Amino acid sequence: MSKGIRIAIDLTALLPLKRGGTFTDCVGNPGTGKLEDDVLIKLLSVDPANYDDAPLEGIRRLMEKFTGEKIERGDLLDTSKIESIRMGTTVATNALLERKGEKCALITTKGFKDCLVIELTCAFSGNQSRPKIFDLAIRKPEVLYQQVVEIDERVTLEDYAEHPDREITDISKASDPDLVRGLSGEAVRILVRPSEDSIRKDLQRLYDEGFRSIAVCLMHSYTFSDHELLVGKIAGEIGFPHISLSSQLMPMIKFVPRATSAAADAYLTPEIKRYISGFENGFAGGLGRESVRKQGGKGARCEFMQSDGGLVDVSKFSGLRAILSGPAGGVVGYALTSYDPETNIPVIGFDMGGTSTDVSRYGSGRYEHVFETTTAGITIQSPQLDINTVAAGGGSRLFWRNGLFVVGPESAGAHPGPACYRKGGPLTVTDANLFLGRLLPEFFPKIFGKSEDEALDESASENLFKELTEEINKELCTREGNKPMSPEEVAYGFVKIANESMTRPIRSLTEAKGYDTSIHRLSTFGGAGGQHAVAIAESLGIRQILIHKYSSVLSAYGMALADVVHEVQEPSSAVFGKEQKASFVSRLDELKAKATGVLLGQGFDGGDIVHEEYLNMRYRGTESALMVVRPRKDEFGGEEYEFGKAFVRQHEQEFGFTLPNRDIMVDDIRVRGVGKSFRGLEKTVDQQLGAINPTPVDQSKRHSMKNVYFEGGRRETPLYRLSDLAVGEKVQGPAILADGTQTIVVTPGATALVIETHVVINLGDADEKQAGPRKISTRDVDPIMLSIFAHRFMAIAEQMGRALQKTSVSTNVKERLDYSCALFDEDGGLVANAPHLPVHLGSMSTCVRTQAAIWKGKLKRGDVLVSNHPEFGGTHLPDITVITPAFNGDKIIFYVASRAHHADIGGILPGSMPPHSRELYQEGAAIKSEKLVSEGHFDEERITELLLEEPAQYPGCSGTRCLADNINDLKAQVAANQKGINLISALIEDYGEDVVQFYMISIQNNAENSVRNLLKRVYKRFEGKELVAKEHMDDGSPICLKVEIDPEKGEAEFDFGGTGPEMYGNMNAPEAVTYSAIIYCLRCLISEDIPLNQGCLKPVHVKIPRHSFLSPSDGAAVVGGNVLTSQRITDVVLKAFKACAASQGDCNNLTFGYGGSQDGGGHVKGFGYYETIAGGSGAGPDWDGASGVHTHMTNTRITDAEVFERRYPVLLREFSIRKGSGGIGAHRGGDGVIRDIEFRIPVQVSILSERRVFHPYGMNGGREAECGLNLWIHGKDQRPINLGGKNTAAMKPGERIIVHTPGGGGYGEPDEERKVKNIQDPKHAWRGGSLASRLSTQETN
Repeated sequence: MSKGIRIAIDLTALLPLKRGGTFTDCVGNPGTGKLEDDVLIKLLSVDPANYDDAPLEGIRRLMEKFTGEKIERGDLLDTSKIESIRMGTTVATNALLERKGEKCALITTKGFKDCLVIELTCAFSGNQSRPKIFDLAIRKPEVLYQQVVEIDERVTLEDYAEHPDREITDISKASDPDLVRGLSGEAVRILVRPSEDSIRKDLQRLYDEGFRSIAVCLMHSYTFSDHELLVGKIAGEIGFPHISLSSQLMPMIKFVPRATSAAADAYLTPEIKRYISGFENGFAGGLGRESVRKQGGKGARCEFMQSDGGLVDVSKFSGLRAILSGPAGGVVGYALTSYDPETNIPVIGFDMGGTSTDVSRYGSGRYEHVFETTTAGITIQSPQLDINTVAAGGGSRLFWRNGLFVVGPESAGAHPGPACYRKGGPLTVTDANLFLGRLLPEFFPKIFGKSEDEALDESASENLFKELTEEINKELCTREGNKPMSPEEVAYGFVKIANESMTRPIRSLTEAKGYDTSIHRLSTFGGAGGQHAVAIAESLGIRQILIHKYSSVLSAYGMALADVVHEVQEPSSAVFGKEQKASFVSRLDELKAKATGVLLGQGFDGGDIVHEEYLNMRYRGTESALMVVRPRKDEFGGEEYEFGKAFVRQHEQEFGFTLPNRDIMVDDIRVRGVGKSFRGLEKTVDQQLGAINPTPVDQSKRHSMKNVYFEGGRRETPLYRLSDLAVGEKVQGPAILADGTQTIVVTPGATALVIETHVVINLGDADEKQAGPRKISTRDVDPIMLSIFAHRFMAIAEQMGRALQKTSVSTNVKERLDYSCALFDEDGGLVANAPHLPVHLGSMSTCVRTQAAIWKGKLKRGDVLVSNHPEFGGTHLPDITVITPAFNGDKIIFYVASRAHHADIGGILPGSMPPHSRELYQEGAAIKSEKLVSEGHFDEERITELLLEEPAQYPGCSGTRCLADNINDLKAQVAANQKGINLISALIEDYGEDVVQFYMISIQNNAENSVRNLLKRVYKRFEGKELVAKEHMDDGSPICLKVEIDPEKGEAEFDFGGTGPEMYGNMNAPEAVTYSAIIYCLRCLISEDIPLNQGCLKPVHVKIPRHSFLSPSDGAAVVGGNVLTSQRITDVVLKAFKACAASQGDCNNLTFGYGGSQDGGGHVKGFGYYETIAGGSGAGPDWDGASGVHTHMTNTRITDAEVFERRYPVLLREFSIRKGSGGIGAHRGGDGVIRDIEFRIPVQVSILSERRVFHPYGMNGGREAECGLNLWIHGKDQRPINLGGKNTAAMKPGERIIVHTPGGGGYGEPDEERKVKNIQDPKHAWRGGSLASRLSTQETN
């Protein structure tokens, strides 16, 4: 046979010692390229009894098939008969998950050795925030390197972006040798040049200690790489075989993501090379382009799939770009087989396998990429397809918790796997589908049991469902009127909840980008996708589903279709405009030439090479950059390179607005060179559909009948073997279509049409649906419906949030997502709040209930209320709450509200958060209760008066400094509330008002029962003893708490009697803050996901002394109460419950800047900056405290070091762990941090902090932690001055502030035996694309 065999392989390698249930997929073609000649093979990824390497075994079997020759296992495979091998692999991902990569070291700039340790407290993007806000035990993933070497070198940027006059240094006129132009065009100042001798000495020591791989990331090396290149040169001379330079891997600004990326590359690439070397040893000839060139016909091309969806030659495959190697093939597969450029219908990819469910999107003929993602706790800065894990797949475990059906995120994994895998596994979604008849054992391979030769065990699934049903009924039947459930109802309930939990993030992913889910097709693949696709599509409003005939091996097939890609990228800092266009065109041409050279070297002809040209653009002063592709010439009147117009269009589509008078900045210039190998399908899906005349399926083709459970009960359902169905045949649901690799459930009302390449499922028309509301009983609570409504209510709050973000204009709302949206019952009780910002949880309901009482009987349809006053449920004045009632006739049936942080609302200082305010008026506009909208009319005149005119009447105060933004954001809040009302109205139309109201109350009752049960357990644990705690603020003011529990009712009284009086300062906390702290603590103590709503506080009675600093008068300043006193209240509550040692009890609020009205003079242009700084968390009975992390009531991010210096005139000297500041004990408290900032111009610096006098307490014999310390490095002699906890100072150029933050207390006597509980986050292996980024941003604002 002539050479021409083409092979594509998706290797889903299992983690060590985990066997069974995960497969390696192979697609082979004899060289014809025709679909009908393809051969598909699935084999176990790990089967040591039969073969050592699954891909080699798959290639051996395919070669036997195509050549007709017997090839013995172990024989070298003849590459002369192979044209190409294309592979995707999870080898890098598994090494990352298991921390089984190469021993490596990190080389970085002096002062930054701990930056990645601080980074790893966050699940996404790395910046001191914690991944799970309700976990007292903050568990961090391990760093990838074993040692850090600090290089005494330093550069910074000469100019700063926030300069009010936009001054830019002209390098061409500079004579200073330490002032150079960076790659981005920015002026770079060299402060310290590195010593070659010192570098050589440090690197030689590493080499002598056995290190062979290093990662190098120095400050600002994205634009000035000389120092990194010097380190790389010396390392090469010493003999390091692997050197990862961050400036070469990804020259993008952001120090921490670039450093973690370099570390990941140094950690993973040697592992990849080892695997490839072993793989190549299985062939008689060489692999890769170089082997083809040298060996002629004896070599075979070998390419690996990268995370960006492009192939790369085996010799250039690296760990950094291998993280999504396997899943990327699936995206390429559905994109190229499901999308038609003529009809331009976008596609949502739904990849549901055994251990994960991944979602992505493809539209406009281009892949959607993200450039910063997190996997296994490690942030990667590299182009990757936007793939988001939304669930644990068929292996998602099923739980009955607190009266709710819960699916995942825990997974049964490949071992033991679902219960039906015959390894003693738990109940999973797979078991539910099997028990309901939606999975067919006769079509599944017999690979289960001890000998891996048995079929799925239906009885195991059935028995466990019967046991679980008995447990559920035992609890249900204790409630009067509840009828018992059948095992089938329980199993189907879990399937419905699984679908709900997957639908929410799919909608979030799509709508967050400005797209309507209903205009898409759903392309489903993976072994479990076909069982859930119809239900998912129905929920999303999608009318058509595409399931490729290779859907179970689509990742491998996608690799067969993919193109070879080489990307090049450079940083920029220039404005885009007509004058600069030629410069950008020139730089793009240079990058295209580089990409072309690489692809020519891989054997592509010039005619097969195309380029995608991108500019990474944003408006000046904003943070959300968009990667804008070069528009076609015909898009904007025949003009070339109209990136600016394309950016404006894309910005409006994604964010809902434009900023016509703002400069458009270009952060990066990127070229994606593509060596084309995919020539297009013979016929697209739409061409096939247009040519087919559907005919009903011949009933004689029924394989059998199966008793399958659908809504309402089991139904006799025809089963068809896919291979028996002819093109054009149409199958009416209910039906099941199956073969040896996939099972497709066609529900009643849907139809399945077979075309050449796909099964196309069309959902029933809207008029086929039941007319009127669904008939659901409100006599007793259906736990399935309760779980569904919990998801629906939260989905409404989330969609309100997306509407608010899209229609707002301020950076705080649009980019930092500093808002909450919530749904309330008719009395103002919280039903659902998204996202879960601790300080908003209890306070928003206080605000809504207060306003509902004030306006009772006075509101009309179209009225909207506004309030921010602390006495009326506010937290601090910048958080403005907008409340809208929803009516049925004249009766209010529920409320919706949105709370957003406004950047300025007046007062004595810009930002409306002054560190030394004494009266509330100094903090800005205080709105007690006003109508913002009256019967549909937005009262702009009155809100202008409230925000602009009234605050300016007070001495030394200004009205709002950004009125236009205030009004636009308030209108966005009104629009978001209307979105919520429309969504709930649709829910009422679907289910009926009585049902929706019933489940609003029921979901609150569910949370109430969870808290009552907690309080009963606490009473039992402490044997009825009184729970008492007392803490002091740094000024000596006490916070006292006594908790008395009624064990019969499960109720508690939280009595703060004895708390100190109102302060003449801003540490006073509105009552709403105390309620928020209590609900936060109760949720932490329950330690399980429960609905967070008004029910949590129903069993709790709170007594706060009037005119104490926890219940101040209506004119008291409160800005510090929201950010600091809230932390100390949390300390006291957790101390009373003896939950854990104290955390830092602080936010360390630091502000600096200049400008504004000074000394009664005119307004001076300037800037302001605000940040909060992490500290140590407290240890507990089975955990150590975490270092360098935000705790409890705050979770804010900190600005990346390079971005910090680009935007402001500062030099970050050090950001490190404050070693030894945590309290010792059997479990150590976490350490605080040291943050050392030098100012390069005169600025006013203010610090607002706590725990500078009273130490964070230890518990059960654990020692207290170190207090914080704020130092001003003052004058030419650089003498340290203690600023105390709260102070402000005018600092000169060269002066510094050094903030030492408090640690966390220790737990247990130091000599006690440690009791460590190792719990891995079930989402540890989930792929974090743009959806994870958004969620992380919301939870860290």
